[in-house]
Amino acid sequence: MIEYWHNPRCSKSRAGLALLEENGAQITLRKYLEDAPTVEQLRAAQSALGLSPIEMMRTGENRFKELGLTKTSSGDDLIRAMAENPILIERPLAIVGRKAAIGRPPENLLALL
Repeated sequence: MIEYWHNPRCSKSRAGLALLEENGAQITLRKYLEDAPTVEQLRAAQSALGLSPIEMMRTGENRFKELGLTKTSSGDDLIRAMAENPILIERPLAIVGRKAAIGRPPENLLALL
């Protein structure tokens, strides 16, 4: 079962979901803007992705700048910021077991199947 952190207003998120469904994936949707992941869940996703916290963030979001964050902010500060402001999480994000992928481009998600 793939846990899919989804924003239905995002075209990439919709495209990734469609791609997974077309390939027969069983999916649990998480509208992460409404059901924000905890710090612990974000750390688990980071580990599964094999990325640094900054690499799983939307640094172009106004909220990133409003919070005074930079690309050199500490990983702890970035994870905490994502937990408190889920709009900062790069989307879509899919997790299955100990593997995860960011669907930019959506084809990245196929590695989880």
